[in-house]
Amino acid sequence: DRDAGVRVRRRVDDDEPDARAAGLLDAVDERAFVVRLERLDLRPRRATEVREKAYAPYSRYHVGAALLAEDGRIFVGANVENASYGLCQCAERSAIGSAVAAGARRILALAVVTQGEEPGTPCGMCRQVLSEFPPSFPIRCATTSGAVLDTDVASLLPHAFGPGHLGGSEST
Repeated sequence: DRDAGVRVRRRVDDDEPDARAAGLLDAVDERAFVVRLERLDLRPRRATEVREKAYAPYSRYHVGAALLAEDGRIFVGANVENASYGLCQCAERSAIGSAVAAGARRILALAVVTQGEEPGTPCGMCRQVLSEFPPSFPIRCATTSGAVLDTDVASLLPHAFGPGHLGGSEST
């Protein structure tokens, strides 16, 4: 089932205190999922703020990401486009790079904010990079118009290629 682990809600109300009451989640560990997203902010404010700083002169598709590290720090990233399209940097990978550069290795949650009516989810390359930081963590994808999709890394990239496939031990 390709929709396993994914819940979509059309609008986020500013006064909504509890994602569980809104029927957003059916994840195995609903409580941890909700707590992590609440710590990141139910309305992904930090991702929305950094989204406005994106450099997207070609697609004009601005993306912001904010991730919550285990130590409580929040790292943000925005997409950076390049005329040589293969060199573009996604917001999610920008946030991961900032976290890693600051010494963070464990991620508790990620928020991604895009434009349009439907939330954009991390691209395949970002999904692979996110899977490098187990265990799977919740991801809230939202739009500037208020649509929300809650999921997690394992649901976005089941059977991910990882360190175990290389025959060595996991890297840190």
